Amino acid sequence: MSEIDPKLLEVLVCPLNRTRLIYNKERQELISKSARLAYPIRDGVPIMLENEARELEADEKY
Repeated sequence: MSEIDPKLLEVLVCPLNRTRLIYNKERQELISKSARLAYPIRDGVPIMLENEARELEADEKY
C-alpha cells in the first residue's frame, strides 16, 4: 500500500463541490462528506472521478 503525499492532501478538494476531503488511510480513500462520496487511492494516486467514487452509506463513519 503506497502512502499519499501529505502536501497533495492539502490542495485536493472534491471535484463536485470544491470542499475539503478527509483521508481514510485504512481504506485508502478520500472522503467528501458533503457529496457523500469516497474517492479511491490506487498506488498512491487519488482517483478523483465521480464514476470511480463509491457512495457512502447513511450510517458510515469516516
